[in-house]
Amino acid sequence: MQKFKVVGINFDHMHMGDLLRRAFIHPDVEIAGICDTRPDRMASVISNFDIPEDRVFSDYRQCLEVTQPDIAILCPSTGTHALWVERVAPFGTHILVEKPFAASLADADAMIAAVTATGKQMIINWPLAWYPPHVTSKRLIDEGVIGDVLEVHYYDGNRGPLRHLADKEEISAEVAAQRKSESWWYQAAQGGGSLRDYLGYGVTLGTWFHGGDKPIEVTTMVDEPLGLEVDEHSITIARYAKGLSKFETRWGTFTDPWTHQPQPKCGFNIVGTKGTISSYDYEPTIRVQTQACPEGEVIPVDELQPPNQDPIQNFVHSLRTGEPVHEPLSPAICRIGQQIVDSAILSARERRTVPLLE
Repeated sequence: MQKFKVVGINFDHMHMGDLLRRAFIHPDVEIAGICDTRPDRMASVISNFDIPEDRVFSDYRQCLEVTQPDIAILCPSTGTHALWVERVAPFGTHILVEKPFAASLADADAMIAAVTATGKQMIINWPLAWYPPHVTSKRLIDEGVIGDVLEVHYYDGNRGPLRHLADKEEISAEVAAQRKSESWWYQAAQGGGSLRDYLGYGVTLGTWFHGGDKPIEVTTMVDEPLGLEVDEHSITIARYAKGLSKFETRWGTFTDPWTHQPQPKCGFNIVGTKGTISSYDYEPTIRVQTQACPEGEVIPVDELQPPNQDPIQNFVHSLRTGEPVHEPLSPAICRIGQQIVDSAILSARERRTVPLLE
């Protein structure tokens, strides 16, 4: 069976290293090329995955023309997602965009249109969509264990995007603070801020948990850190016909959840008509309340199996078989999440409740 050729283009987001690692270990995938205008940002990937010099590029056009990839992984800054999809799509490759979806709903629609015109597929990867607690929670929701979902409560973040690199390599607080002024993460025009970084996670998986339902209106408040042009903390309330859901983002948690869960814990609490689920990032169990067990029980998370352990596995399987991709990665679900994000940004800017943007 011929291997899928994958390229990684634009290393703005540190998750490029994580995604290429998934490609590297997949038996049916080869890394055909990597590309960034700054060679230093590719150094660790070149070393980690033994990428030869003739597969390293600084011009995305040359990379795509030479390698003729099946899938292009894009990890640009949030503010340039649409730009990069529109650049790459005409080369006729499937596209995996690392979260979040886009800087705006208009950009998201432009991305969808650019890829649709080529007959190829695009997915948006949300790492939280592969966490066993959240996958297990969705299975239980679909099985009717907690009835109809009424509320989704989300709190997530980390100590800050400059406190770690790919593979969660830690950076000191002092070095991270020095880099803020030069980092796109802290530039509004580039899509920086905790809201744009983490709200998409919550509202996209929240839409998944809600079965694709949309809210009616959105209210958001953000902090205003002294000396910064972006937020480090946001709270969004979404009013649905069936009730309220809350989505909170935080750069500056006491600890990173992949090391030690902070308080509040990072993850989701889901309330249904017949029960509740608490589903926290990285934890080996979830807690479920039902009418039969109101005191609650702790349930081990599902062990994810191939081809549903990561986005590379899932995308390759989908392209080979025609089966749908993991639903939170689909543009249809992600677009609803983007509607909520755009509404939240507008609400925070105008300091008022706004109807869901269409």
